[in-house]
Amino acid sequence: MGNWPRNPLIYEINTWVWLDELSRREKRTLTLASVPNAEWDKMVALGFDAVWLMGVWERSPEGIRISMANAGLLEDFRRALPDFEDRDNVGSPYCVRRYAVDPHLGGTEALAAARSSLAERGLRLILDFVPNHVAPDHPWVEEHPSYFIGGSEEDLQADPGSFLAVGGKVYACGRDPYFPAWPDVLQLNAFDEGLRAAVVETLSGIAEQCDGVRCDMAMLLMSSIFERTWGHRAGARPEVDYWPEVIGAVKAKHPGFQFIAEAYWDLEWELQQQGCDFCYDKRLYDRIEHDPAESVRLHLSADLAYQQKLLRFIENHDEPRAAAVFTPEKHRAAAVTALTLPGARLIHEGQLEGRRVHLPVFLARRPEESPDLELPAFYKELLDGLCRGKLIDGTWQLCECTGWPDNMTFQNLVSWCWKNGGARGLIVVNRSGSPAQGRVRVPWEDLQGEVWRLKDVFTGSGYERDGNEMFREGLYVDLAAWGFHFLEWL
Repeated sequence: MGNWPRNPLIYEINTWVWLDELSRREKRTLTLASVPNAEWDKMVALGFDAVWLMGVWERSPEGIRISMANAGLLEDFRRALPDFEDRDNVGSPYCVRRYAVDPHLGGTEALAAARSSLAERGLRLILDFVPNHVAPDHPWVEEHPSYFIGGSEEDLQADPGSFLAVGGKVYACGRDPYFPAWPDVLQLNAFDEGLRAAVVETLSGIAEQCDGVRCDMAMLLMSSIFERTWGHRAGARPEVDYWPEVIGAVKAKHPGFQFIAEAYWDLEWELQQQGCDFCYDKRLYDRIEHDPAESVRLHLSADLAYQQKLLRFIENHDEPRAAAVFTPEKHRAAAVTALTLPGARLIHEGQLEGRRVHLPVFLARRPEESPDLELPAFYKELLDGLCRGKLIDGTWQLCECTGWPDNMTFQNLVSWCWKNGGARGLIVVNRSGSPAQGRVRVPWEDLQGEVWRLKDVFTGSGYERDGNEMFREGLYVDLAAWGFHFLEWL
């Protein structure tokens, strides 16, 4: 399929839930091999470059058993799905028993059929990889206990929430150092040479089935983080860090294969240097949700080479639904902000329809919700605008916003522009709950000496504006609370 787009648009699908709903609608049991063509065609029509089928790997019966004994999880299940039944818990997709496509989804052949359908439409396929831990019934536990962080009977007695006895041995449960351990998974030892070789082999097999992986909690495997978390239990720190060794070996066989890192704690740049193609931009998400315009502007002032390797989003399976977090006006402003920036961009299935229930990943189905009748049209206009003239493949620049001493509301504006040959676009967003006025300097010298016709993607309104003014003083804008412009040059 050639090289990946520079700024890919990715569609995340909760595969199990999605197939359940399609099966109910079609009144027959569907697998990945029998997804109606119309479903794939919809993704093409919206401009997606890749589909992330979240949760295709075989889930763990032991993980299900452990989760059903967890009162907190059961409360979460019933909160999201009031008519929850035991059979709705199919286990966490991040408690992987084997890196083989779950039979419920159709198995390996069904995934291959889905990938073929996507490829025919120019869409790439992304799957999950969970480097930090596996299920207690994963074959490695019995066959290669040295791949894991071990414990003792004393550890188990002192901290039963952080250790698990399996097959006569005690293992540490997987963990993030800032939170309690995950009781349904066992911690892999990132410093073990045998594990690293097995990971390379596993990922090479995955790379035969897809075009990239989203790596769960990728920063936990960095040597500095892993050593701080596990200390002497991990053994000697290797000379080469985990990701450079693993990514280098996999890309030697599959050069175009992409690694997307779920990353936090401001470690995105370091993971990029270690070989990750894209890293979650959680910092932008937090600033969009909580911070004023200046905070977003400062974030977007970072080096462009760094920004082009970030993945922007306003929701995913780990975050609350955008429609539940933001007011309708702020939701739209947030979407315009995140989806018109350089780097990879992610849309979560259900986001376009305004779903509000954040579903635990253990569940096989979700509750019925009334769709937002206006939101899909908004997203279609936004994505169509980015697709026209392949605008998002062009050159991106941050724009300066200015104002007047007696009106400082310009400080609530953020703006940037795209240019790809004759296609040009300007985005301006009011990141506040009050009206804002200001001037946006458009940084293209060739605007000078002409009058230009502009059209707003969302309202259809047309404008004629002097190029000298746009380049020198700036384009005057007046936006309502959480308002925005997406202006196209005609």
